[in-house]
Amino acid sequence: MGLALVLVALAQCKKDPSGSCGMGCDLTDIPYKTTAYTIQKPAHFPQIPVPADNPMTLEGVQLGRRLFYDPILSADSTMSCASCHLPQGSFTDNKAVSTGIDGIAGRRSSMSLLNIAYANNGLFWDGRAATLEAQALMPVEDPIEMHHTWPNLVEQLKLHPEYPALFRKAFGIDNCCGITKELTARALAQFERILISSGTSKYDQFVLGDPDALDDMELDGKLMFFDEGQDVNLPDAQCFHCHGSITLTGNNYFNNGLDSVASLDDFTDKGRGEISRNRTDNGKFRAPTLRNIALTAPYMHDGRFPTLEAVLEHYNGNGKGVSNEDPFIRQIGFPLGGSVLTYSGLTAYQQRALVKFLHTLTDTTFVNNPDIQNPF
Repeated sequence: MGLALVLVALAQCKKDPSGSCGMGCDLTDIPYKTTAYTIQKPAHFPQIPVPADNPMTLEGVQLGRRLFYDPILSADSTMSCASCHLPQGSFTDNKAVSTGIDGIAGRRSSMSLLNIAYANNGLFWDGRAATLEAQALMPVEDPIEMHHTWPNLVEQLKLHPEYPALFRKAFGIDNCCGITKELTARALAQFERILISSGTSKYDQFVLGDPDALDDMELDGKLMFFDEGQDVNLPDAQCFHCHGSITLTGNNYFNNGLDSVASLDDFTDKGRGEISRNRTDNGKFRAPTLRNIALTAPYMHDGRFPTLEAVLEHYNGNGKGVSNEDPFIRQIGFPLGGSVLTYSGLTAYQQRALVKFLHTLTDTTFVNNPDIQNPF
C-alpha cells in the first residue's frame, strides 16, 4: 500500500493505542441496504443451493469478486485466487500443478470452479472442505499457496481505503472491527456461487431439443459416454458413472486406475484417504466437472495428461487392477468371451468420437461473461 493510500486509510480508520482497529473507523454514515441477488442459471439446471447464513446479495457478490481478484490475499501481494483460477481456463490455471508465492510447486492441479455451487460432497480433490465458505479460508494460510495469515490480512483489510465501506455495504458492519476472516470467506463464496454455466454449449442446445446441434461423430461420442448406443452397435465408454448429472460430475471420489501400486498404502498421493483415514479411499480423488473440459488441460489431479486424447488412451487400458479401482474402469468397450470376462476397449474412431463430444461441452459464453471478470 503506497503512502498516500495509507494516509487515506488512517484518516478513515483511526487506530486505538492497542494497534487494532477500535473505536475509530465508524462506518454507520454509510447506508446499509442490500439488494437480493438472483444467480443466473439455465432453465434446465436445478435450483442452486444457497446456505441460509450466507444469502446472496449484489453487494456481497461484488465484494467477493473484488477479493477473488485482489492479490492482497497473499502475503507479498503477488497472488490472488484468480492466479490459479482464471476465467479463460474455466477457472483453472492450465498448469499441471500450481506454484505459490514462494516459488514452491504444489502437488495437485487447480480444479475448475465452474458450477462449484452444486458441489455437495466436499471440495478440493480430496474433499477436505465441506462448504465454499470453509474452502475459501484455506488457501490464504496454506504455506505453499498464499502463505499469509488471517490476522494480518484482516488488519490490511481494516486499513484499506475501500474495503471497510464495501464490507459495510455487504454485511452491515458498524466499524472496521467488524471485518473478519469469516465475512471475507462468505463474500468469496457468494462470488464463486455465480460461476454457473450459460447453457449455450452445443451439448446444451442438443439437450434442449435441437437435433442438429451435434454432428454424427459427436452424437456417437455422446451415445458411448452415456451408454445409449446399444441400438447402433456402439460400446459403453462408462463415462457417466463418474461424470453424471447436468453438471457432468458425480460429486464423488474415485480411483480411476491411474497408478499401479503393490498395496493401498503405496499411493504417492493418497487423495481422499488422507482426509477420511479410510484405507480403501487411498488413491481416490474427486471427479471434476467435464463441462469446459477442453479448456482446462492438463488433466487429472496431478496434471499428468496433456490432452484429452491422452486421457482416453489411459482409460482404454481398462485400469491397473488395484483393488479399490472403480469397477467400471475395467469394463470399457464390448464384453469379450472367455472364462474371465474382459472388455475390448475403444477403437481409434470411438476415442476420437468421445473427444469430439467432450468439445461440445465448451461454453465460451460463460468464459467471456463480463460479470465474472477481473474488476480492477
